[in-house]
Amino acid sequence: MNRSMLCFLLLLIISADLLSQQKQLSFANDVMPVFFRAGCNQGTCHGSSRGKDGFVLSLFGFDKQGDYFRLTEEIVGRRINMAVPEESLLLLKATGAVAHTGGQRFKKDSSYYKTLLTWIEQGAKNDKDQIAVPVDITIDPPQMQFDGIEKSAPTKVIARYSDGSLRDVTNLSLFFSDNNNTASISNDGLVSSHAKGDTYVFARFDRFTVGSEVIVLPQDAEYTWLGMDPVNYIDELVFDRLEQLQLNPSQLSNDSEFIRRVYLDLTGAPPSVEQYKQFIANDSPNKRAVLIDELLASEDFTDLWTGLWAESVRLMGGGYTPVATDLKAAESYYQWMHDQVEANRPVNEFVYEQVTASGSNLTDGPTNLYTMLVHSVRFEPKSFAADFSQLFLGVQIQCAECHNHPFDRWTMDDYYGFVSFFTGITRKAGAEPREFYIYNKRNAPPVRHLVDGREMPATVIGGESPIKAGLDSRIALAEWLTAPDNTLFSRNYTNRVWAHFFHRGLVEPVDDMRVSNPPTNGPLLDALSRNFVKNGFDLRALIRDICNSRTYQLSATPNAGNEADDRQFSRSRLRRLRSDVLLDSIIKATEWDRTFRDFPKGTKAIEFYPRTPGDTAGPLWRDDFLKLFGRSSRNTICACETKSEATLSQTLHMAVGNNVQQAVLSGLIPRLMQKKSSPEEIVEELFICCLSRSPTGKELATMKELIGEDHDQKEPYEDILWALINSTEFMTNH
Repeated sequence: MNRSMLCFLLLLIISADLLSQQKQLSFANDVMPVFFRAGCNQGTCHGSSRGKDGFVLSLFGFDKQGDYFRLTEEIVGRRINMAVPEESLLLLKATGAVAHTGGQRFKKDSSYYKTLLTWIEQGAKNDKDQIAVPVDITIDPPQMQFDGIEKSAPTKVIARYSDGSLRDVTNLSLFFSDNNNTASISNDGLVSSHAKGDTYVFARFDRFTVGSEVIVLPQDAEYTWLGMDPVNYIDELVFDRLEQLQLNPSQLSNDSEFIRRVYLDLTGAPPSVEQYKQFIANDSPNKRAVLIDELLASEDFTDLWTGLWAESVRLMGGGYTPVATDLKAAESYYQWMHDQVEANRPVNEFVYEQVTASGSNLTDGPTNLYTMLVHSVRFEPKSFAADFSQLFLGVQIQCAECHNHPFDRWTMDDYYGFVSFFTGITRKAGAEPREFYIYNKRNAPPVRHLVDGREMPATVIGGESPIKAGLDSRIALAEWLTAPDNTLFSRNYTNRVWAHFFHRGLVEPVDDMRVSNPPTNGPLLDALSRNFVKNGFDLRALIRDICNSRTYQLSATPNAGNEADDRQFSRSRLRRLRSDVLLDSIIKATEWDRTFRDFPKGTKAIEFYPRTPGDTAGPLWRDDFLKLFGRSSRNTICACETKSEATLSQTLHMAVGNNVQQAVLSGLIPRLMQKKSSPEEIVEELFICCLSRSPTGKELATMKELIGEDHDQKEPYEDILWALINSTEFMTNH
C-alpha cells in the first residue's frame, strides 16, 4: 500500500473517531430552540394555524413530535437531505440561499446553522429516551437602573432543566420590551435606556417568560423627596416606589374633592347638600376615616358593589327558556349577591358557594353562575372554563387551547385539565317551565387533549396531579381557588378592587394577569393580597385600607415632576364616570324621579340589569342612556366591555337629549324656588348638588349676571343646572 493511500485511510479513521466522540444533538433541546430563536415557529410564520408556503410548525414548538414528523417525513429528501446535508431545503431557505418568504433567518457562519447542519449530519435523529426538559428560566440581572439615557447593559438567560442542570440560553431566547420608549432590548439581550421612567424587558425561552425591571433616571438630576408621612402599608410601598423613581406626589385633596370622590367610589353618586355641609363643618381630624366607615356600612355601598358583581358575572334577565337567563333566575341571583355583600360575607366564602352550587336556578341564586357566565342554550365547558379563569384568576387560559400559552407559563395540559372540572355540569329541566336544576355529574368523562387525544382528568392550573376521581370536582376546585395560599385568586381580586379606585390596576388590563404583564408595583400588589387574606377576605377591610391611604386622597392637580406619571399613582387620575354612576349622579343631583322599565320605582341605574331578547346572548338594555355611555354589553367576560371614552354622540345627548332635559326640569329647581331662596343661595346649592363645592367669586358673579334682576324666573337657574351637568367637572371623578 502506497503512502498516499495509507494517509487517506488514517484520515478516515480519525474523522470517524471524532464523529463518534461528538455529542449527539437533541432534537428537542438543541434543534427546536433554533427554530424558536429564528422566529420560524411564530404565529406570523410557519407557526400560524395554516403554516406558510406549505410548511407547518407548531406555535413556539409546543408539539415537538409533530414538528419532527413534518421536518423529516413530509417531502422526504427535500427539507432534510441526508445524502448532502448542506443541500437541505431547511438550511438553504433559512440562510437565504434560495427564495424564502421569511427572508434570511441566520447566516452560514452562525451557531444556529452549525447546530442544524450537525444534527442532519448525525442522522437527523429524534430523541429516543426521556430527556431532561426546561422547568424554568431566570434573567440576570432581575432589576436594572440606568442613571442617564442612551446607556447599555447586557443580560443573561439561564435555563434550569429537570435533571438539575443549567444552560446559558441567551443566544436562543427571544427578547422584547414593555415600553421601547423608556428602554429597549436587542436580539442579543442588550438593554438600552432612552427616557426617564420604568418598564420591563422580557426574555422568552421554550414555554417560559421572565422579566427584568428597568428604571431610567436623569443623569445628575437634582431631586429632593417632598412627600408626606405614610398612613399605612399602602402609602409606604407607593412612596418608596415614587422616591426610587424620583417622583414627588401631589398634595392632599381638599375636603370638597375628597367627599365627592369617596361618595362616587363607595356609593355611586355624589353627596347631598346636607351630607356635604355636615362634612365640611366637621373640624375633627379623623372625619375622613369616620365618613369612610359610614359609607361602607350604607345601603348605597351594598347596591353599588352588588351591581359591580352582577356585571362581572354577566347577569341578565330574560323571558325565554333556552338561554337559562330567566328574569326570575336573575332576580334570585341578584338578591343572593346583595345579601352577601350586605352581610360582608368573606369573598372566599362568597365565591366558594357559587362554584359548588347545585339546585334550582329560580330559587337557589348562586347556581346561576352556571347559567349567566356563559349565555348559551347548552352548557359549554370550554367557554365556561375560559370565562371562569378570567374572572376569578385573571388568567386567559383559553390562549392555551390550541398551543401552549404564547405569553405565559400555562400549557395545553393546564387548559384541558382545567376544562375537565366542568364537563359534568348538567342543566336538567325543573317543575316550572323556565326552571333548571344545576348539578355536577360525578365520574363524567374528562375532555380529551387536542394533540394526542388522551383523556385529561380535572387538574387545577399549574397542578402536578389530577384530583381524586369520584368526588364532585367543583369542591376540589373551590377549595384550591379560595385557599389562603392561592395568590392567583387573591392578587386578581385585590387588583380589580384597586382599579375601581384608581382607574387602572396595578396590573392592567385587570383580567390579564400573566408573567409578561407584570404589576407596576409588585410589592404593593403582594401586600394588598397578603393583607386581604390575613383579614379573612374582608372586602370592606380592603377598601378601608385603600380609602384611608394618603395615596387615594392625593389631589388630581399635578406638580412639576409628576404630570407625565400614569403608572405609579403619584396623583389622582381624572376618571370619567361609568354610565350607571353618571346617570345615578344626575338623578340624585337634580332630584329626578326617574324609573327603569320593568323595574320597581326607586331602582337605581347601578341596580338595573339588561334583558335578553329571545334566545340571543346580547343585551336589550331598554335604556338608551346606559347603552350610549358605554355600560358593559355583557357579551363577553372581558372587563374592557365597560367603556368610559367620550364620544360625539354622548356630547350631543348631554346637550340636547331627553334625559338631561327631563332632569333639569325635575324637582330640584322647583323646590329651591318654593323655598324663596336668594339667587346666591340657589346658585350655591346647585354647585354643591352637582360639583360638591361652592362657586368661586368669579363664578358667582357670572351666574348672578345671567340671572338678572327678575329672580322669580326658572329659566336662568335651569340653564345654570344644565351647564353644570354638562361640565367636565361633573362627568369625571377627580
